[in-house]
Amino acid sequence: MVMQKMKYTVIKNKSQYYAYCDALEQLVDMASKDRNQKDEIELLTLLIEKWDAVHNSFSDLDPVQLLRSLIDDHQLKAKDLVEILGISKGYVSDILNYKKGFSKEVIRKLSAHFKVSQEAFNRRYDLKTGVSEK
Repeated sequence: MVMQKMKYTVIKNKSQYYAYCDALEQLVDMASKDRNQKDEIELLTLLIEKWDAVHNSFSDLDPVQLLRSLIDDHQLKAKDLVEILGISKGYVSDILNYKKGFSKEVIRKLSAHFKVSQEAFNRRYDLKTGVSEK
């Protein structure tokens, strides 16, 4: 019996992590109803979440710092968030500059896009107005 090489393995380094994130994004973009693709999406999501749980200390960052880190990691610009989140440039700017908090809808969309738990974005932090936001 000939053993087939596995398509995916446990993530061992950052370049493999980014490659898997790219592969997952492409699969999700295709959004096929093919059962094999659904299984592949689930497997990649599991492997990526495992890596994130071990290597990312999201709890050390406030939600804005986390978002900035994810923007950098995914090589995005603030204007990309306008499209991803379906919100105005002004709202994105206000969030990134601590002038406005995250809405529930923005938290849901960020969580889904970056494959991060909603709790990571739904934590208290101070806005520049001095008001504490949740």
